[in-house]
Amino acid sequence: MRRLLFSSSLITNQPNRHAKLNKTIMKYLYPLLTFILLTSVSNELLATHNRAGEITIRQFEPCDSLFIEATITTYTKGSSVAADRDTLTICWGAGLPCQQVPRSNGGGNGVGIGNDVKINIYVATYVYPARGRFTISVTDPNRNGGILNVNPPGSDNVPFHLQTAYEFFNYEFTGCNNTPLLLQPPIDFACKGQKFSHDVNAYDPDDDSLSFHLVTPLQSLNMNVPNYTLPPNISGNAGSTLTLDENTGVLCWDDPQTLGEYNVAMIIVSYRNGEPIDTVLRDMQIFVEDCDDNEPPTIQTIDEICVIAGETVQFSVIGDDPDGDQIKLSALGGPFIQDISPASNFDEVWDPFVTPPTISIGSQYVNGPTTQTFTWNTTCEHIRKNPYTVVFKVVDNVFDTSGLAVLKQVRITVVGPPPADVQAAATSEFVDITWESPYICEDAEDDYFGGFSVWRKEGSNPFLIDTCKPGLEGKGYTKIVIETEEILDGRYFFRDDNVERGRTYCYRVLAKFALTSQTGNPFNEVESLPSNEICVQLSRDVPLLINISVDETETANGEIFVRWTKPLAEDLDTLLNPGPYIYELIRIDPNGNQIPIVTYTAPTFSEANDTFFVDTAVNTEENQYFYEVAFYVNNELEPLGFSNDASSIFLNITSTDETNNLSWEFDTPWSNYEYHIFRQNSAGIFDSIGLSLEANYSDMGLVNGREYCYYVRALGSYGIEGLPAPLINLSQEDCGIPLDTIPPCPPILTVRNLCDDDVSCLEEELENRLSWTNPNDICEETDDVVSYNLFYAATEGADFLFIATIDNSTDTNYVHIPDMGIAGCYAVTAIDTFSNESAFSNIFCVDNCPTYELPNAFTPNADGQNDAFIPYPYCFISRIELQVYNRWGAVVFSTEDPNINWDGTDASGNDLPSGTYYYTCHVFEERVAGIVEAPMVLNGHIDLLRGAK
Repeated sequence: MRRLLFSSSLITNQPNRHAKLNKTIMKYLYPLLTFILLTSVSNELLATHNRAGEITIRQFEPCDSLFIEATITTYTKGSSVAADRDTLTICWGAGLPCQQVPRSNGGGNGVGIGNDVKINIYVATYVYPARGRFTISVTDPNRNGGILNVNPPGSDNVPFHLQTAYEFFNYEFTGCNNTPLLLQPPIDFACKGQKFSHDVNAYDPDDDSLSFHLVTPLQSLNMNVPNYTLPPNISGNAGSTLTLDENTGVLCWDDPQTLGEYNVAMIIVSYRNGEPIDTVLRDMQIFVEDCDDNEPPTIQTIDEICVIAGETVQFSVIGDDPDGDQIKLSALGGPFIQDISPASNFDEVWDPFVTPPTISIGSQYVNGPTTQTFTWNTTCEHIRKNPYTVVFKVVDNVFDTSGLAVLKQVRITVVGPPPADVQAAATSEFVDITWESPYICEDAEDDYFGGFSVWRKEGSNPFLIDTCKPGLEGKGYTKIVIETEEILDGRYFFRDDNVERGRTYCYRVLAKFALTSQTGNPFNEVESLPSNEICVQLSRDVPLLINISVDETETANGEIFVRWTKPLAEDLDTLLNPGPYIYELIRIDPNGNQIPIVTYTAPTFSEANDTFFVDTAVNTEENQYFYEVAFYVNNELEPLGFSNDASSIFLNITSTDETNNLSWEFDTPWSNYEYHIFRQNSAGIFDSIGLSLEANYSDMGLVNGREYCYYVRALGSYGIEGLPAPLINLSQEDCGIPLDTIPPCPPILTVRNLCDDDVSCLEEELENRLSWTNPNDICEETDDVVSYNLFYAATEGADFLFIATIDNSTDTNYVHIPDMGIAGCYAVTAIDTFSNESAFSNIFCVDNCPTYELPNAFTPNADGQNDAFIPYPYCFISRIELQVYNRWGAVVFSTEDPNINWDGTDASGNDLPSGTYYYTCHVFEERVAGIVEAPMVLNGHIDLLRGAK
């Protein structure tokens, strides 16, 4: 019960002339006391109530109406009848009106679900005046009592608050917005000493991406509950950890020990197009019970499955209990709440789309093992970017109407079918790509199918299609058309006219699916599985370059071997294009200048054979060169065509600690698929040292300061029948000297001072004792730290200043005495033998521990003892605002000096009479954040005593 404390001197020890005033005070004070006492008793009766809950939002179409439905779900203490709420107040945010919402489930009475838990549903609708972001909230006076980690032991004095930040989009482009549904109830049981896990089981109707984060529970809008502690930090739980998987929403507590009730809060953040939109706060409760060595049930089933829309998902779920307890097997998840073809075969279903939501618990406890079959006939409407989650639950009956449970999450990905029967036909000018019509999912409801995209790659990539990975990301293909549904001769069709002669092009097709806004704009797009690959080669009526290989690496006398192959006679049509046939080799220098360097002439096509040339006197050491071949026929002045240009391979080396990192660049019409790396040995001979399938290689374990020289041999192919393969081309030679350029990993810093040790504020103790870890001992990649730099900032956010260097890597301690106080922030860096400096360590801020206390009497009689009113010894006080009042409320003394030194006189220097005086004192402390006012205002009385000297 709350207590009101009054000073008797203020009420009863007044002179007689103020008796009338006393009676007036008592006339109004006693009713006030009675009201407060009755209110306290009333609040005690209402003190055990709210356990858990959340607010979810659904938007009605059309989206421009800004019409939403908010569902408040709370879980309360069923036995707190006096605290039961048939109505809650919902506030719509941004200064908009609040609204009373009646409870709608259980005939308006809520529904008990066992273990003294009741579920309550309140559904409200509202039409917003304009688009924007709004925080929708509900606050109820009391949480239930006995929560160990919320304001212990008075959790029942803390309000229960839920809020959801909700955003209205531009409906023309991004559609309606619904917050995720949290399908797993937020009440769960853990057993002492056994690992506990809980699955939020979130399902987003809009297929927005979700992330999950632990936060502190709230008592009002954006205000944390007081004295909150994560469950592992409660006495007895030391050493345990609580984690929340940001991607899956699975909460794990590895070793609960202290029995009782705990609350944990999390936010579920929705993302659309990569941007965060809504934030739902869920407040949940965990009961830790002594299960008397009861072992948890077991559950066996798959972890994940990927299916093509139209296929049936079917698998078995087996529940059992090692103790022989009876068990119940149930399931909740997105597949059960689909409008079209929902999953079936499980008895316990929570349907959040029903208003109000209902829980049907039809399953009975049975002896284990028990098996149920999950079955879901998927359709095209089920295709999603994010997997569906189904949480299977097996619970034993060791408690009231529930027991120890085990949860198992199964992730189900439904992907779009690949477009079928892709075909391609090529000419010298274009490629026609066609595929099967109709597409199996083109009639999906709500215009979910959004057309096809066409992708192209030079050369083939015959990868195996992974049903769990739709799309073509990372496969080397480029999207050449974003969307098409063109039909030609009964088949889907696209013409690619951005092609070059002689090249081999490979194509794949993807189908697209997306939700659409009411104006038809797509959002949350998802791609199907890729089609089969189809490759074609354009007509070879021009030469093809097949070698650009560096023979000599020099600045003035470098050499490059160039080779090309003749056109195909059938593609050229030698009757229409008679001889003579002329090849003109053109070098393209680094400045883009086209320089003809050699010409070959053949009177007949049979003599226009494959040709090579060694280009000399070029700077191969510093430059990369491109080449092309101009092809002339019939003595014409303009070439019939040009080969595709091709470059030499240019090697670059960047050196770091004991490592040379090699990378190389090229631009060729053929595909290089394998690279052999050669390094010069001590005898001057190049040896093969490695193989890479990418255009980079790291040569590690080298000696710093020593020069190493390399070249790369590339193997490639056009993938065209009749052309030589592999095509072997060499880079120029390049050298690198490994040097240590990698900074050490940063140390880990801690700081202690008298505030940690509860030591009196003595001048000789005003020091900060820094200690840090040696990166040589904690980081595998660091072994050569030789010194440290120390930095200090007097306040948080201020620039760091260098204060010292420690030249011994084993010396990891330092004492710093700031100019004023001991508050400040510190950081330390590590330096290695090559003067590489690490990043800052963790920034460690320490605060002053201000103390300021005032006595309650002094004797200003000039006897040299206690003649002035002064504070007890104090620390870290910048100034004060002290005002002293007489009993009639008049100010008789004021000062900002923390030493005070009041001699008992008034502002005119006149001695004040003996008696009791009253003061208020605002104290301003020297803190790491700067000069801040202390949260507590000092109030009290001073007895001024004037006796004989």
